[in-house]
Amino acid sequence: MENSNRRLAWHGMLLFLIGLITGFAEPSFANVRMGLAAHLEGLMNGTFLLALAAIWGGVFLGPAPKAVAYWTGLYGTYGNWVFTTTAAIWGTAALSPITGPPKGVESWKETIVTLGFLSVGITIVTASVLILWGLRRGGGKVAI
Repeated sequence: MENSNRRLAWHGMLLFLIGLITGFAEPSFANVRMGLAAHLEGLMNGTFLLALAAIWGGVFLGPAPKAVAYWTGLYGTYGNWVFTTTAAIWGTAALSPITGPPKGVESWKETIVTLGFLSVGITIVTASVLILWGLRRGGGKVAI
């Protein structure tokens, strides 16, 4: 995974830009509060990827766990923005009622958003645990 930190930085800036652009669309979403959340998810997850890029060389894992950390990190960050934006467009709110009352949305839309958020939660926790393990004192295997 040569140049992984540079690719993580690129994805971080792209997701940050996507978050900025999402902010312009906020008023047009069916669930405006979720639109604000989508805007912030793009910004925060882009920043997370930039921070990850900065420390990536110090994450000491074997090739397979490091690849899993990399791809679950990307899926978790982009997926968080995608599912939050989808919820904003569709007007769903079942999984996050604080963002607004449900708008009488079809149950299949709520299910898709809920499953999406669950998948994002699982993958970003997986990435975080692997990265934390790779940053432990003593390091373990050599970085890629």
